[in-house]
Amino acid sequence: MTWTPHATVAVIVEDNEGRFLLVEEVSGGQVVFNQPAGHVEQDELITAAALRETLEETGWQVELEHFLGLYTYKAPANGVTYFRFCFCARAIRQVTEKLDTGIIAAHWLGLEDIQTRKPQLRSPLVLECIQDYRNGRRFPLDVIVESQT
Repeated sequence: MTWTPHATVAVIVEDNEGRFLLVEEVSGGQVVFNQPAGHVEQDELITAAALRETLEETGWQVELEHFLGLYTYKAPANGVTYFRFCFCARAIRQVTEKLDTGIIAAHWLGLEDIQTRKPQLRSPLVLECIQDYRNGRRFPLDVIVESQT
């Protein structure tokens, strides 16, 4: 059996009121909350995937500002290890209300509201990434070197 890594992206977007952009979605038959996130598609740049997933899942166009970090998570439900490239972004504007399949809604939620939803978070990485962001973790985007040939 060949092992295939699961490369995903996630994006932390905070507004001027200290609220974070999260998606309410259905995963494994459960309603959960997550950052805008998803898989990197074949031949897609990681940064492009972050912008695409945010737009598809929230309707918001964003500008990536920093790289937050690379996180790994082995999901107990399926035993898959996910490699999450997490970014910090600034919201530009909402360009559509049409959301990706499986997405119920996009929400701007304060930290306290997110913490009360802890049992409904898609993974522990949702809160861990927000905490790292709030603690000031930031890396320049050029720490990720991407080339298309």
